[in-house]
Amino acid sequence: MIFEHEIPSGSRLYFGESARIKRKIEAQAAEFLLERGYEEMVTPLFSYHQHESFDDPRELVRLNDAANHEVSLRADSTADVLRIATKRLGRSTDARKWFYIQPVYRYPTREQYQIGAEALEGEFSDAATDAAALLETLGIRPLLQLANIAIPRLLARDYGVELEAIKSMHIEGILAAGHPWLEPLVRIHTSEELEDLSPYPEPIAEELAKIREAARGIDYDSLVVSPLYYAKLRYYETLVFRFFEGERLYATGGTYRIEGMGGAGFALITDACIAKKMQRG
Repeated sequence: MIFEHEIPSGSRLYFGESARIKRKIEAQAAEFLLERGYEEMVTPLFSYHQHESFDDPRELVRLNDAANHEVSLRADSTADVLRIATKRLGRSTDARKWFYIQPVYRYPTREQYQIGAEALEGEFSDAATDAAALLETLGIRPLLQLANIAIPRLLARDYGVELEAIKSMHIEGILAAGHPWLEPLVRIHTSEELEDLSPYPEPIAEELAKIREAARGIDYDSLVVSPLYYAKLRYYETLVFRFFEGERLYATGGTYRIEGMGGAGFALITDACIAKKMQRG
């Protein structure tokens, strides 16, 4: 039985103090991003292209348009922002940096409010720095984790490591591939541990060096390195980052390539920031 007052599991309800906090966070973020040179975009709720971003299409909430073409609710904003900015707006604007404040939806009823920013042909360090500065503006300073999605893919393609073992961080499964350098790779936690890359095969060392250089370009005290972290969105190719505190994820981002166009950006999870502020009272 579904009672009249029930809302679907995974959906969001804000009222009173939480609603005021939400509006204040969004207003602060909009002002911050405008000052940093971003223009605002609100993308359509429905999209024809969401499946291109996800490894598992079951995450999408699907419908059909009037011509019976399949569409889905917006499950990710990055691809649509980049596609609209380059293909639909085209020469009508010179803007290369965009931000959005809007929810995304995942199957079956998961709703998540986000504040995101995308820079066409942008730099990884700039995206991570802007995300850190925005969180700082909101009074939140979580742990920053740097990773490189190319490393898990190389391990799976060329070195016999099961990708599912990497996704689940099943250490025994990863080490079962038998390479002596896998154990020190798994144990890397700080950027200082990337100074000597001689134990690793050249392709892996090259990708680890990208993490090392990225860490040098980001002025942030609470920083860790996780070479085997796997970001699930398809468009990420190399460097990615996350801001988290315990089990609470505040923001994700990185560099990507979509339909030949490169960019860098991040998505701040508004719901996590609201929960943090409510926790503080």
